[in-house]
Amino acid sequence: MSNSRRNFLKKASLAGAAAMAAPGLVSASANDDHYLPDDGVGKTFLFQGDSITDGGRSFDKDWNHVYGQGYAYLITARINFDYPGRDYQFFNRGISGNTVNDLAARWQKDTLDIKPDVLSILIGINDVHRIIMQGAKATAEDFNNAYEQLLTQTIAALPNVKLILLEPFILPLGMVSKNPELWATEVQKRQMIVKGLASKFNAIFVPLQEVFNKALQKAKADHWIWDGVHPMPAGHELIAREWMKAVKKLY
Repeated sequence: MSNSRRNFLKKASLAGAAAMAAPGLVSASANDDHYLPDDGVGKTFLFQGDSITDGGRSFDKDWNHVYGQGYAYLITARINFDYPGRDYQFFNRGISGNTVNDLAARWQKDTLDIKPDVLSILIGINDVHRIIMQGAKATAEDFNNAYEQLLTQTIAALPNVKLILLEPFILPLGMVSKNPELWATEVQKRQMIVKGLASKFNAIFVPLQEVFNKALQKAKADHWIWDGVHPMPAGHELIAREWMKAVKKLY
């Protein structure tokens, strides 16, 4: 057998083995290429939130880093791969350390001026962090009022925007493990608020606490989240998958 033919058969065998080992990689686009409607209009997606959304993003036009290294990047990569011919734009405006009030302070520039068609928000953990770790006096009611005002302002300025509200979440390790009951109590209050606001504003609610809890059946907590709050790579993939399910419901 000639070397050229031998090399060809070797490559073909390797390709076939890869396809059998990871059929999802081959069939993903074929199965999912209609989860966003082709209405001939370009869409703008905006991710807002704190460090979990920020994901270490750059604040310039460095396309290697502008989306960060978290769930927002994974979602952007997936949709751009599945729709290479669509005029879609993606923006990540998460900023590490932000609370809902911090979002409000920059909402015009970092949200309304971008005019997103789909607005995804994950916020709440830093509101709890400042209460537990820094002694802040803000209440769950304060969080509700500030978040509701943001959404009211958004709907008034962008009446056709599609809203996706992600549930804040924790796992009992790192700083959370030092006072798990207090963390759980404060986070649960804000989880209920986000779910209620999603219903009130006809937004898609993405439940994340339950899926992280269920993920513990597959691996230990530190496989998903490293400090009780911030996801590991597998945790970001979990969020991305739940977000994609939400978009399919949305459209």
